[in-house]
Amino acid sequence: MEEALYDSTSIRNFAKLSLTRGSIPDETTILNFRHLLEKHGIAADALEAVNLLLQDQGMMVRKGTIVDATIIEAPSPTKNATGTRDPEMHQTKKGNQYHFGMKAHIGVDMTGPVHTVVGTAANVHDVTQAHALLHGEEEMVLGDAGYRGVEKREEHQGRNVQWHIAMRPGKRRTLGRSNMGRMLESYERAKASLRSRVEHPFRVIKRQFGFTKVRHRGLAKNTAQLKMLFTLANLWKVRHHLAATAG
Repeated sequence: MEEALYDSTSIRNFAKLSLTRGSIPDETTILNFRHLLEKHGIAADALEAVNLLLQDQGMMVRKGTIVDATIIEAPSPTKNATGTRDPEMHQTKKGNQYHFGMKAHIGVDMTGPVHTVVGTAANVHDVTQAHALLHGEEEMVLGDAGYRGVEKREEHQGRNVQWHIAMRPGKRRTLGRSNMGRMLESYERAKASLRSRVEHPFRVIKRQFGFTKVRHRGLAKNTAQLKMLFTLANLWKVRHHLAATAG
């Protein structure tokens, strides 16, 4: 960050810093500032504050939540000074490939913004975190096939929501061409169309922001960074609308 502040005029302008007026903070100052943010949970507060702004602007409806998770890879043990794996990261298998790292679980408003972020080890099953991704005002919840059976879990008993969870691919392939089969296929397509909105925040942090591997050791630090990244992703997605409103 210190190097970026020296090299990039746009980053200095964003941070309201100047090479001629005042001074550029060194890496120790920036590190201490990050530790301060982590200690006081500022990333979670920032996410909430941005979502309140979006809600005031009519860009969040809070009537439905889409839940999903993505794997964030952790560096190989050969890439750090100790030569050991982070004990809070774990290995998991997705398809035919093994991944080592953590999972970012998110709850996304039906209009697109992320409202909740939970970080776990990569081997934690998606369905076990569904309850932590809901804000309680939902009337409907959508999720992929990894959340099958979520409505039967103890933590959701008494929750008054409609669950729209994707059918498992194997079962979907057996639907056939009967009237019932075509109706179910149409329903699955409709769910998939709505559920696709949950992929947009993942794309922003991985492609626009380049966050494809964890930067720190431990779940707490990386989850704090993820919350800040999704906060910025929410702003990035509505930047044109906010600019027009401000103008």
